[in-house]
Amino acid sequence: MKKNMGMVDRIIRVLLAVGIVILYLMNVISGTFAIILLILSGIFILTVLIGFCPLYLPFGIQTKIKKP
Repeated sequence: MKKNMGMVDRIIRVLLAVGIVILYLMNVISGTFAIILLILSGIFILTVLIGFCPLYLPFGIQTKIKKP
């Protein structure tokens, strides 16, 4: 499993995940919608930690900059 996520991609995912959690804690989002978003934010954090996004494979996307 090769890493396919760049640093900018990782930072954006962390910011989105933190934003979702903050919205949940402030009771801006609730119910089923909140649960779905919290699961999504957990997936964002997991992909950031491993540096690999499986959804990028079928589309051939790679945000990681290759070193020459």
